[in-house]
Amino acid sequence: MTRPFYMTLGVISLLLGLIGVVLPLLPTTPFVLLAAYCFSKSSQRFYHMLISNKLFGPIIRDWERDGVIPLKVKMVSTTMMVLMISYPVLFKDLAWWIDAIMIGTASIGLVYVWSRPSLPKADIGSSIDTKG
Repeated sequence: MTRPFYMTLGVISLLLGLIGVVLPLLPTTPFVLLAAYCFSKSSQRFYHMLISNKLFGPIIRDWERDGVIPLKVKMVSTTMMVLMISYPVLFKDLAWWIDAIMIGTASIGLVYVWSRPSLPKADIGSSIDTKG
């Protein structure tokens, strides 16, 4: 029962992540990371295909090894979050509590994204050595 559940969730997550590549309202990275986790529990073949992928592989490997979110991904996600909540908060006549929920949710997301390292531990050490 567990393997089919993880496989199904992995496929759905990967599809949502792929849609998120072209649809700015849908985040790509969290869905791809979730797919990798699900495939690691259900299908080593799909898991290895995903971590070997030229686009997603490095992001997944950095996340699994060091919990890294690359600076470029942080900047894009910040821009998208701010843009996506700015329009309704500024230009739509919504109840104050809906605005507060959107701003609070985005703030929590931004704090988490920016609390993660931007470089793997090995890269941080080498960049300090070359500057010192």
